[in-house]
Amino acid sequence: MTRPLYDAHRHIGELPAFGFYGGPPIKPDTTARATVADFIAGLDAEGIDRTLVLPNYGVPIPDATFDLNPLAIEAAQKDDRVRCGLWVSPKASDRDRNTGSLELAGEDGVRALKTSFLLGGSPSDPDCADELDRIFTTAAEHDLVVHVHTSPGAASDVDQVGRLVERYGDDTKIHLVHLGGGMSGHLKLIGGRLFDWIEAGKQVYTDTSWSIGFAPSWLVAEIERRGVGHDRILFATDMPWGDVEGEYHRLHAATGDGALADAFFHENFAALYD
Repeated sequence: MTRPLYDAHRHIGELPAFGFYGGPPIKPDTTARATVADFIAGLDAEGIDRTLVLPNYGVPIPDATFDLNPLAIEAAQKDDRVRCGLWVSPKASDRDRNTGSLELAGEDGVRALKTSFLLGGSPSDPDCADELDRIFTTAAEHDLVVHVHTSPGAASDVDQVGRLVERYGDDTKIHLVHLGGGMSGHLKLIGGRLFDWIEAGKQVYTDTSWSIGFAPSWLVAEIERRGVGHDRILFATDMPWGDVEGEYHRLHAATGDGALADAFFHENFAALYD
């Protein structure tokens, strides 16, 4: 890793054990960092020069993640290598919690708002309309990026999340995490939609974390063919749910050592989050 390495998506904080899918309580995020000191030590050990940190999430206990927002802000304000995003929810039942998060949008170091439909809600659910509007309009007002998880099927599918790009992408920067999150997502985004949105003026970005092996190479080929998108792709690890070495080497194999690698590994992060 000879060039600057900027990680556009990793998490801080420990989550409680939970019985996923009816199984016993488990804690699969074995490399989760519970303190700012441990988080910074991880950046040093992994060779990460700058990062965007987000509260850890994944268990259906709302306060478990909302309560990590101050920790993310602390990390961003303690070390200049770190910027942070705040957790917000699309669900109407989390309105009061969202209010608390959105009140922090102007804090030093805050660059993003992070939401996901893994814990409920949907871009097409009328029950989520008001909170989604608050999230995206607040982001536009503060020039923040909205991070949205993507994965195949259900409410996180590109078919669903794409509605947010269509609705808010003119005024708000949107980072679609995980390049669609799997085979169908890759086919939909790389196969046309990502580039169509860019050409239509949508402020849409993505990262290659969790991508299947073929996807980064195909993505590079489509960027070269269509002539757009070189400034919209970011390196990310999703630690503790991903890994640094695997994500780095997969993307490096696709980009080589030229200008496109510089854009993906550090320049696009600097433009978007600094």
